[in-house]
Amino acid sequence: MPSWIAAGYDDYAKRLPPECALHLVEIEPLHRGKTTNAAQAREQEGRRILKAIPRGAGVAALDVQGQCWSTETLARQLDGWLAAGQDRALLVGGADGLSQDCLAQATQRWSLSALTFPHPLVRVIVAEQIYRAWSLLQGHPYHRGH
Repeated sequence: MPSWIAAGYDDYAKRLPPECALHLVEIEPLHRGKTTNAAQAREQEGRRILKAIPRGAGVAALDVQGQCWSTETLARQLDGWLAAGQDRALLVGGADGLSQDCLAQATQRWSLSALTFPHPLVRVIVAEQIYRAWSLLQGHPYHRGH
């Protein structure tokens, strides 16, 4: 992972208070051989992702076919997640996307954009957006929308 990715993620993650802490869990990407196709790789990665979800956590999948949320909508989502008092796992698939089992486990599907982002960059975008949503809920001036 490029150092600027880790630095960007860490910068936003450290700004959040303990009750809204981010914990990044990386699943080692599957090394595909000549006999492993995209569907098989997605399913194998999916099983490993599902095993990494904390027991009792709510699950949201980042999925291009999910809902596009405004900052205000994400802030409302975050407020609900915090009020629920349970961990929230935000699933990001590998290069081949999320498995059907991962999508089925999710109670929400969030699309960052119709654009495709490099997977390392997604962690920075998500961390920044969670921080932005949290700052909006706190009345912090970081978010200066409209």
